[in-house]
Amino acid sequence: YGLVRYGVAPDHPRIKQIIVALHKVLERGDIRMLANVDYGTDLTMIVSGILLKKAIDAAAILREKGIGARVLDMATIKPLDREAVLTAAQETGAILTVEDHTVLGGLGSAVAEVVVQEHPVPMALVGIQDRFGESGDPELIYRDHGMDVDSIVAKAVALVARK
Repeated sequence: YGLVRYGVAPDHPRIKQIIVALHKVLERGDIRMLANVDYGTDLTMIVSGILLKKAIDAAAILREKGIGARVLDMATIKPLDREAVLTAAQETGAILTVEDHTVLGGLGSAVAEVVVQEHPVPMALVGIQDRFGESGDPELIYRDHGMDVDSIVAKAVALVARK
């Protein structure tokens, strides 16, 4: 989508080379976290997609409230960086996933599978709950679905209280 949007056709020879190279990297499982913001060890927010900025803003607010949050930008869901998930669970003891996606079958589900099987800790998922989609102003939709900064902060505070 992004390539077409910027006027580069996916069937362009160079784009095909990039896609083939990316597939080889994915097969080896070499893609790891792209970003890591570390404000402490009370919880880890594992984020995918466009909500990264909101999660980082939420972490800054949590820091002001005395709650230390890490923010990890999960580059891929498949393959999932299991090592990063387990390290987060072990070091912070609570995980909040944040995604601009349904919570069913997305990042939260993938992270939960690893956590429940290998190192259970309290978890919460920020994303679109099991309901019909809507269209409209993105910021209003984020707010209505509990995916805005204030909602992420509130969910994180509640999660840390469960530890």
